Amino acid sequence: MAAVDQGIQSEGATSGAGDRRISLFFAGLLVCFGAYFIYWGLGYTGHHQVAVFVLATIFGLFMAFNIGGNDVANSFGTSVGAGTLTMKQALVVAAIFEVSGAMLAGGNVTDTIRSGIVDLTALPIQPIQFAYIMMSALVAAALWLLFATRRGYPVSTTHSIVGGIIGSSITLGIMTAGTDAALHLVQWREVGRIAISWVLSPLLGGILSYTVYSYIKHRILDYNDRAQAQLDAIREERGEAKRRHKRAFETLSEIQRIAYAGALARDAFDDHDGDAVAADDLETDYYRDMRAFRERQARVGAHRALEVEVPMIAAIGAMIITGMILFKSLESLHLGLSTLQNLLIMLMVAAAVWMATFIVAKTLKTGPLGQSTFVLFSWLQVFTASGFAFSHGSNDIANAIGPFIAILDVLRDGAIEGQAPIPPVAMLSFGVALIAGLWFIGRDVIRTVGHNLTKIHPASGFSAELSAAAMVMVASALGLPVSSTHILIGAVLGIGLVNRRTNWGLMKPIALAWVITLPAAAILSAMAFIVLSQVLG
Repeated sequence: MAAVDQGIQSEGATSGAGDRRISLFFAGLLVCFGAYFIYWGLGYTGHHQVAVFVLATIFGLFMAFNIGGNDVANSFGTSVGAGTLTMKQALVVAAIFEVSGAMLAGGNVTDTIRSGIVDLTALPIQPIQFAYIMMSALVAAALWLLFATRRGYPVSTTHSIVGGIIGSSITLGIMTAGTDAALHLVQWREVGRIAISWVLSPLLGGILSYTVYSYIKHRILDYNDRAQAQLDAIREERGEAKRRHKRAFETLSEIQRIAYAGALARDAFDDHDGDAVAADDLETDYYRDMRAFRERQARVGAHRALEVEVPMIAAIGAMIITGMILFKSLESLHLGLSTLQNLLIMLMVAAAVWMATFIVAKTLKTGPLGQSTFVLFSWLQVFTASGFAFSHGSNDIANAIGPFIAILDVLRDGAIEGQAPIPPVAMLSFGVALIAGLWFIGRDVIRTVGHNLTKIHPASGFSAELSAAAMVMVASALGLPVSSTHILIGAVLGIGLVNRRTNWGLMKPIALAWVITLPAAAILSAMAFIVLSQVLG
């Protein structure tokens, strides 16, 4: 667990005081934003149903807090576990990209969550009852997420909120129209469609991650290991040659030493210019041998993979991330770009990333091969972590914002709306709760994803994050509330399969938690709906 602990507590012995300051900062920030949002929201809703609004706000922020502790922690587990990002750095990346993804690309999933799971038009439902359904779903999903997070189990917030909506909706249906009518409220075909995606998510994530990492391992990591072994052997031979020449020099007479030292000095001057002087023109066996060792080292091509393969992989990753942003995230801005124009932008970004990565690889040529590989993939993993955070934000923060905005619509307009804009202050407040949850309760899930399932290296973390980001954004573009958790866990398991170091024993309780998430959230939501109906109704 050393790698992930290093990522979580990289500041060393002095991290305790710094962590306490950050904890106080986030606690104060969460309280301030929550209080301000309640103040703003009361005016926004015209002071209708004050108790309902205050409770809904608390439930919504609580849900966002637990999304941060479970799903966002799951998203950054590979980055922190690989030592690429510290916990504090993960907070910064999450704060920027998670919220941006939600605001720019979360609309389709939000609509699906709010209106695609149950059909309440068959009941003479009052708007306030609809608000109770969403409130119950929020608090039930949040409680289940908190339970799983404290045990280090990465579970799906989408499963949780879907289960919550189903549980409270069925409960309302039973109370007003009977069991048969209640069961008909649920769009079981939609649930089945989602269930299929739950199975496909980890499978596709695992397959893509296995493919990407297998290529990287074979073409780069294994190549580097072989090259390093050859360099070590050459270095050992060169050391032995130096010792042999030293022993031979010591056997010379004083006059011979003076003459040989002069020849060494001339060779040193000529050899300083590299290959300007041919090896046969050198006077001493020592410098001819050293030239031969250098030529052998050059023929190894130790940095070939870093200068050829890594820039190409970085460019492909840049195209994927850029494509996600252009084809999905910026679609709502109506930029008027054609498919061809988007492709050209993707190619330009890919070319720029290729060139930048190649230059960085060149500058690392004099350093140790293993360290150079770590540095390059660490930079790439920061890039993919940002992309995956954006992708994740476009999907799973909607699990808190979607139901809450539905409640806000009811309180403001007194009607059940299909769609409504998300006030920026709401997104900002929920974003603060999201990041606070990552800081306060996210460490156990980070340990699970970043270390306990399999050992993560920046190269494998890059593979998992890039594969998961691609799959999540495809699902988001289709408007399916799939589980980014399942996709990333599948990607991590794909890494473990390549390395043959997968902790299948840990997957058993995680898989069990996945199975019971929806029914557990449904039961909790049904109980919450009954309580809310009695207390507030």
